Amino acid sequence: MRLLATALMVCSLGGASLGHAQGAGAPQNTGPSLPAPSSPTPSLPTQGHVRAVSPALERYEQNTIFGDLWRRPDLSSRDRGIVTLSALIARNQTNELPRYLGLALDRGVEPGEISGLITHLAFYSGWANAMAASSAAREVFAARGIGAEQLPAARPDLLPLNAAAEARRAAQVAQTVRPIAPGLDQFTTDTLFHDLWLRPDLAARDRSLVTVSALIATGQVAQIPFHLNRAMDNGLTRAQASEAVAHLAFYAGWPNAFSAVPVVKNVFDTRPN
Repeated sequence: MRLLATALMVCSLGGASLGHAQGAGAPQNTGPSLPAPSSPTPSLPTQGHVRAVSPALERYEQNTIFGDLWRRPDLSSRDRGIVTLSALIARNQTNELPRYLGLALDRGVEPGEISGLITHLAFYSGWANAMAASSAAREVFAARGIGAEQLPAARPDLLPLNAAAEARRAAQVAQTVRPIAPGLDQFTTDTLFHDLWLRPDLAARDRSLVTVSALIATGQVAQIPFHLNRAMDNGLTRAQASEAVAHLAFYAGWPNAFSAVPVVKNVFDTRPN
């Protein structure tokens, strides 16, 4: 009994100390707010949790990421939401998804666009990553009252195909991929470029931004030239592409951003003015 009483006292003192540490003297959280989940979700890191482990990490998040990076003018906060979600999903970092889904919605990304983004990344970062992202998004959508009527149809009317661009792409893949993996060539044509890329739930420019962000975030630099050129053909500016690389350094790590730099530079240098 004496041991039990001692243990209860230690727990009580520990709870009191935690409450005191997170009380009125703690800094206010100025980062993006978390949407309230409609059912229990895995524990999410709070500012207090981060401070308890690394006060410096908390300072960088508040001052550098949300006090500087997200306010830089060359990429809108809406686009930053798209880039960040793309990186998190591509890297299967679902623990942070709820707050960044909420932030993206608050910054102007529509529910249908998030739905389209997750669907798109099933093909560019893997099915399991998209399924995990769907689970996180379901909780956020439910908490915000986002229903099926706000989501894109499974089989919408597709956008028109750019026949000239598709002919160039198909010819290149026919030479490089078809001899090795004819099934991959078939799915690339029929499923990706004659279906997925023509879905209207994402604008062509945004779909390209999602793809380029995912490629950089996962270090897939060999695929960047085709998709960055396509993104710029679809309206992404050089300044926006450059700023996306800088933004991704924080969400995918400096090595991935630096590995992308020479590839992005070559695209910039070889594009016609």
